[in-house]
This record gives sequence, C-alpha cells and structure tokens, in this order.
Amino acid sequence: MIRRGFPGALAGIIAAGFGVAAAELLAAATRPEAGPLVAVGAAVIDATPTPVKELAVRELGTNDKPFLLSVVAVVLALLAALAGILGRRHRLAVVIGAAVLGVAGAGAALSRPAARAGDLLPSLLGALVAGGTLWWLLTRLTPRGSAGEAGPVVLDRRKFLQAAAVVAGAAAATAAGATAIKGVRGGAAARSRADIRLPTAADPAPALPSGFTLTPNGDFYRVDTALTVPRLDPDTWELRIHGMVGKELRLSFEDLLRRPLIERVITLNCVSNEVGGPYIGTSRWLGVPLKALLDEAGIDAGADQIVARSAEGMTIGTPVITALDGRDTMLVVGMNGEPLPLEHGFPVRMLTPGLYGYAGACKWVTELELTTFAKFDPYWVERGWSAEGPVKTASRIDMPRPFGRPAAGPVTVAGVAWAQRRGIKAVEVSVDGGPWKPAELLPTPSVDTWVQWRFPWQATAGPHSLSVRATDGTGATQPEARVTPFPNGATGWHTVAVTVG
Repeated sequence: MIRRGFPGALAGIIAAGFGVAAAELLAAATRPEAGPLVAVGAAVIDATPTPVKELAVRELGTNDKPFLLSVVAVVLALLAALAGILGRRHRLAVVIGAAVLGVAGAGAALSRPAARAGDLLPSLLGALVAGGTLWWLLTRLTPRGSAGEAGPVVLDRRKFLQAAAVVAGAAAATAAGATAIKGVRGGAAARSRADIRLPTAADPAPALPSGFTLTPNGDFYRVDTALTVPRLDPDTWELRIHGMVGKELRLSFEDLLRRPLIERVITLNCVSNEVGGPYIGTSRWLGVPLKALLDEAGIDAGADQIVARSAEGMTIGTPVITALDGRDTMLVVGMNGEPLPLEHGFPVRMLTPGLYGYAGACKWVTELELTTFAKFDPYWVERGWSAEGPVKTASRIDMPRPFGRPAAGPVTVAGVAWAQRRGIKAVEVSVDGGPWKPAELLPTPSVDTWVQWRFPWQATAGPHSLSVRATDGTGATQPEARVTPFPNGATGWHTVAVTVG
C-alpha cells in the first residue's frame, strides 16, 4: 500500500527532471544562458532587493550562485510534486502546471538583457516533455475503487516503477548529454584561450618592489551576477564603440592585439567588500588604453558616461572623464602574464583604476556606448547604487588572524591599505584602543595599488584588540564610523580580537 500522494509526487518530480534535462540539452546546443534554471535564477537575482543580495554575498561568498540554483531546483521539484499529486485526480492540473512552468521559464529567458527570440524554446520544450511525461506516468497508476475515493490506493508497483525507471534513465542520459555538450563548448573556449600568445607590452609595467606580492589568478575574487560563465570565441568576438561618437568603431580581438599595449599593476576591489573583507586583489594587467580608442571614435560634446555591455547582458556605467584624465583605464586582454581567465572576463574586460568594479570593470565586454548619466541608468544604478563609484580609503589587518592566539613577545601585525589614484600616505595601528602608532609602509609600484604595511608589537599575555586606519595621499584619514557597502562602499576601522598565550 502506498499513500495516495506519494506516487503522484514522485511522478511529478521525475517528469520535471526529464523536462529540465531536455531543456538544458537544447540550451547547451544553442545558448547555455537560455536554460530554464539559469534564466529563472538570473531573473531572481534581478528581482532580489539589494540588502538581500548583499547578505548573500557576505554570507555565501562565491557559493551564492550554486546556492541560488539549488533553491530554484528545490522549488521546481516542490511545484512538480504538487502538479503530480493534483494531476492524479484532475488531469487538467498537469496541463496547467506544465504551461505555467514553461511560460515562467520562457519569460525569464526573454527578460534577460542579451535575450534572443529563440531563448524561449528550451523552456517550452522542457514544459512539453515534463507535461507529456507526467501524463503518461499517471496512467500507470491504478487506484482501487473510484477516482475520487479517499484513503490509500493499490498500485501496480511493477508497472509504475518500470515506467519511472525508464523516464529516470532517459532523464539521466539527457542530462549527461547536456553536460557533455557544455564540456565540449567549455573545452573549446579553454583551448582557444590556451592557443593565444599575447604580444609584449609596448609600455611595460615597472619591476615590482622586493616583497610586493600579486594575487594569483586562481585566488582573485569573483563577484558578478553570471550564473554561467560566458564562453566566448575570440575569433568571432567583436567590440562595438558607438553612441555619442563621431565615428562608430568595430574591433576584433586581433585588432586589439595589434595595437600598442600597456602593462600595469593595479588593485581592483568590489563595492560589496565589508570592512576587512576579501573582495580585493592586485594583478599585473595587459591591455589597450581606452583613451586611444575613444580619441579615434571622437567623443561628442556632452557625453559623460560610457556604458559597457557584457555578453551576458550586464551594463556598467563609467564616467567618461576617467578614460581621459591620465589614469590607465584599459580594455584588458591579459592578467598576470596570461590571457584573461574565463571567469574574469575572457577574452576582454574593462578596468578603470580608482573605481569599484561595479562602476568601471565590465567583464566579457562586447560594447561601449557613449551617452550621458541623465539618459541611462546601468544595472547597479537602477538598483540604488551610486552612479559613480570612486574607491574609498581603506585598510585591513591580515596578520594575526581574527581570534588568533599568537605567543607572547614580538608579534608582527601586517596587512594592506588602499586608496587607488590617491595613494597611501600613512597607516597607523592602535592596541586596545590606545594611542595610534605609525606602521611601516613597504614600497609599492604606484598609487593604483594597495600598500603592504607592518607594525612591530610587543604582545603581552591576555585578550587584545588591534585596530588599523589609513591616511591617503591627500591627507584625509579614513573615518571610524562603520558604514555598510550600500550604496557606495563601506567605511570604518578594521579591528581584530586576539588572545596572546
């Protein structure tokens, strides 16, 4: 005997799994971004209030995307189970459930900024497969008595389980096919990247000071809204520069590589970084100066915003002046001596020293439109973030770690401080709220990188708190008051608690 609801719920979940697998297979063969799970997940991200987004980034870090996709999958399974339960008694529930889920997936896919008309097909196919499969599975269930009889039912176990096993096997095979196709596409992008030989910079970066460390590519933070990493073919990639310009430009990847390239060591950080947070890194970047391209296109009078568009639809607005005022704003093709990693914008991303990433570092960039701040609000500005995102002065203690237990005696307190475009003039450390004492600043390549600092501390046994603050090149000291990242970056002194043994 099996409870009345369980067989229908199981049938619904299995049918939905088959439908999603079929949808993902079609999406993998055409456009992975059109897959229903990714499309719905992206739509959820867009609709999520900013405080919730910030909470997810703070608590989940780079696990936020797998978590979101898992939640979408669980909700889908619950809805499918409900459709299966209701569908046993009312077949119309199967049709309605499949239609609702299909339309929701198709609508989410078409809502994406870079959507194409064909993006609705995977979700519609998935709905047809799921609905048809559920209808068929429900016919395998044989109730005792009338269709409206309450209580337990007698089930032809063999007939139902055989049917369920067939569908589950088909779903697994279809999902494996989708995974294989995605692997082939991803492998092709990786091979294209591996085949690229970057030219030597016409204007190389100066040698790094002794002891100055770069962030390895594999450790560089990643904060974006892309649920699947775009895998672009550099042979077909194209950049369009248009809008308020005298002459529209279209450039291939090879066009960029043939231009004089500059190499610079620059620190990039995310506006979502909390005080003392990890979303900051320093790399050696190789790219084409953006100013040269804008000069060639010719900027119309009145244009004050560059809207960069990503292959996956993200829009990022950057003040025009930051490409013209002498800083090394560039279209990046290389990171730490190799082509950009896929997850960091391959084949080309934008980088603007002195701005948070949300305002000047568009990944997977394919388009630059010259316009005005009055005419267009990019993605993050629509959601309440400041239109311009200059980096605030900040500092962080990396050693000792929070709640560490250093031994009594000489202890080196060390960390980083940053104020891109202004530089760091001084770093001070306070122990247990006592007087501020100067830390030693280590040599740095430029005002566009963080400064590594260290402070000798004669630690005594017991609990202690260590605080740090920085003063930038203009003489302004970072404020003590804690402010959350929204809407234009966090402020406050980083403090760690330790217990000296």
